[in-house]
Amino acid sequence: MSSRPGAGPPDPATAAAFTAACETMHHRGPDDTQVELADGRAFGFKRLAIVDREESVQPVHYGDRWTVLFNGEIYNYRTLRAELIRVHGAEFRTEGDSEVLAAAFHHWGVAAIPRLRGMFAFVAYDTWTGTVHAARDPFGIKPLYVLETTDGLHLASERKALAPFAGDAGAALDTEALAHYLTFQFVPEPSTLHRHVKRLEPGHRMTWTAAGGQRIERYFQPSLRPLNMEPRAAYHAIQDALRDSVRKHLHADVPVGAFLSSGVDSSAVVALAHEVKPDIHVFTAGFADEGYSEIEIAADTAAQLGVRMTPTVVTEDDVLRELPRIVHLLDDPVADPSLVPLYFLAQTASRHVTVVLSGEGSDELFGGYTIYREPASLSGIEKLPDRMKKGLRTLSHAMPEGMKGRSFLDRGTTPIEERYYGNARIFPPAEKPALMRFTAPPHTTVTAHLYAETADVDDVASMQYVDLHTWLPGNILAKADRMSMAHSLELRVPFLDQAVYAAAAGLPTELKLPPHSKETKHALREAMRGIVPESVRDRRKLGFPTPTRLWLKGRIGDWVSWLFATSQAGYLLDLNYAQQLLTAHRAGEADHSRKVWTVAMFCLWHAIFIERTISPTPLPANHVPTPAPAGI
Repeated sequence: MSSRPGAGPPDPATAAAFTAACETMHHRGPDDTQVELADGRAFGFKRLAIVDREESVQPVHYGDRWTVLFNGEIYNYRTLRAELIRVHGAEFRTEGDSEVLAAAFHHWGVAAIPRLRGMFAFVAYDTWTGTVHAARDPFGIKPLYVLETTDGLHLASERKALAPFAGDAGAALDTEALAHYLTFQFVPEPSTLHRHVKRLEPGHRMTWTAAGGQRIERYFQPSLRPLNMEPRAAYHAIQDALRDSVRKHLHADVPVGAFLSSGVDSSAVVALAHEVKPDIHVFTAGFADEGYSEIEIAADTAAQLGVRMTPTVVTEDDVLRELPRIVHLLDDPVADPSLVPLYFLAQTASRHVTVVLSGEGSDELFGGYTIYREPASLSGIEKLPDRMKKGLRTLSHAMPEGMKGRSFLDRGTTPIEERYYGNARIFPPAEKPALMRFTAPPHTTVTAHLYAETADVDDVASMQYVDLHTWLPGNILAKADRMSMAHSLELRVPFLDQAVYAAAAGLPTELKLPPHSKETKHALREAMRGIVPESVRDRRKLGFPTPTRLWLKGRIGDWVSWLFATSQAGYLLDLNYAQQLLTAHRAGEADHSRKVWTVAMFCLWHAIFIERTISPTPLPANHVPTPAPAGI
């Protein structure tokens, strides 16, 4: 959507650019295209028809006041619709949720936003006042990019659609965002690698007028504050909330399936979905490399649950062929290798269904990452007097790199707000100057306010809070949205439902991570007792493991070496240093796979979006990477 109220009809060139911008997102909505150009405003919508497929065309016009563009699903729309009719006498032409959203905004204004149960990014234009309203769902399941220029306001579901209005991407490259990418393996919101394009953050709403510009407010703030809870009551609350959420997420006028990996998260979703939809079709992915496939485990789970499963095996050729398109779809690089199998998994699923349920969000809400056990393991050293901790920290720095005990002493004497900044943590602060050719603020600028907001809770709750606001929207949900929508497949996440969140928000730490145990997500596992098979309920999740370490020693490693040697991103990064990391990795001297992959994905992004030397069109099946020049 673009807005320049009072500017008159757009000129033909602008209209053509806007229409072309919409087409860059054809994969998000191949079922219908609508473009409206008038009065300094342009609305474009690419629809993936899920509910009320014949009638709920967008943009939605409600009365003579509102025009609404809406991406996502409102799972309680029928309840809201009934209330709008009963209380306000609202009239509807369609049976879908988009018109309900428009009517809710008409009658309740911005007070409607917290009442929406679902995933969404929407824009509502008020023709009476010239005000643009926009909002994004509480957890950031659906994306929304914002660009404000002298010409007006531009919003889109993908950043590439804003490119015609954003100016030179190379000149506007945000080096601070790049520095954070090298730490986190994604660009933390609200930033993008384009200095002028931002993302509306999860749980935020925006109003904009030509005279007043943007005003952004947070309407929802997820916060996990441990309370005293009776365990059995907590388990029942989780089970009831998740069962209700799964049932609501199954609503669609198209075929619905589910992703199934090895862990309790996706197994719980599939088991609860099977109660309602016994014929649910599930999908999993893996690699031919030994130890990097969940297919056999998932097949065993599917058999125990009594559901039909279709597997996908990803090969090295598949990766080489599709990687440029994958990076192009992301808009900004995300160096999480697990998005590669997710891309192919979604491709397979899209041949059978239009919607899939998936287990994202469970780890952040219920304490599923093993690193959340770190505060307990370090509690002894953290209780020591400050003077003693200072001495131990000095000792740790004097110990040789890799010496047993050094890491423990270093972590135990480092405050958590400096020690923990998310799951990825690719390049540590001490190493980044060797790679970057620019200076940037420390990574703590991303997380400092999050720790300030959780000063009154324990370290585990603070770590979860950090992940809920950084890792979840910036990595987990970004890859889920882009890799599924790449194939016109809608991915739904029942764990990221307000009712499930409410059941998780007050869980005491000991119900998530029992003392003297290696177990994670204890409360969720107990809630799923009798629903998920016992062999699955206690299984450690693999999470679609990716053989990046092996790839970089083979043909993909040859291609990465060529990429480093030919990249024009050397003015930003020391690519000779990156080559040295790759060489050491291939020689077996150290596992640098995550670092090398992170730099490689940026160089590929730079070649696609800045240099324009690599096309996002998939490479030929027989493509062999050009080898790096001798001596590199």
